[in-house]
Amino acid sequence: MMDALAFLVDTLFSLLFWAFLLRCLLQWVRAGFRNPLGAAILQATDWLVLPLRRVLPSFGRIDTASVVAVLAVALAQIGVLGFITGGGLPDALTWLVEAGREVLRSALWLYFWAIFIYALLSMIAPGQDSPLLDVLEALCEPVLSRIRRAMPSLGGLDLSPMWAGIIIQVLLILLR
Repeated sequence: MMDALAFLVDTLFSLLFWAFLLRCLLQWVRAGFRNPLGAAILQATDWLVLPLRRVLPSFGRIDTASVVAVLAVALAQIGVLGFITGGGLPDALTWLVEAGREVLRSALWLYFWAIFIYALLSMIAPGQDSPLLDVLEALCEPVLSRIRRAMPSLGGLDLSPMWAGIIIQVLLILLR
């Protein structure tokens, strides 16, 4: 019974966490929220971000309220799962470090899969326009363009998604 409850709570918190993380990253890359996917993310996360925005100022391109919301959801997820599984709350520093690691790990995995899907869609349906492709382009192009400058294409073949995947996997290994 407790395993099923832990699974359910973890799944719900993970979905919430991913919505806040996507909002944070999309705001960081200045993606448009006028498409259906962006609007859904805003609608799912406004309940926490808007009140936080009243007290937390933004710093440049970083929306502090969204960053705090991502950390708050990660902290809540770790705390609630600790209670459900019988482990209780960790000490404050361990709790904060684990939440930070989870945010970094999740952001890296989000970029890995976003770049993979973006590269796949560019091969399957080049030139097509969709809300998902707009969001993926806004997320992936800042990363891929930096890699393209360092590693030019070989004979017209863009290998930047492959190099991005390798770099992300190395970073994930280092985070373990």
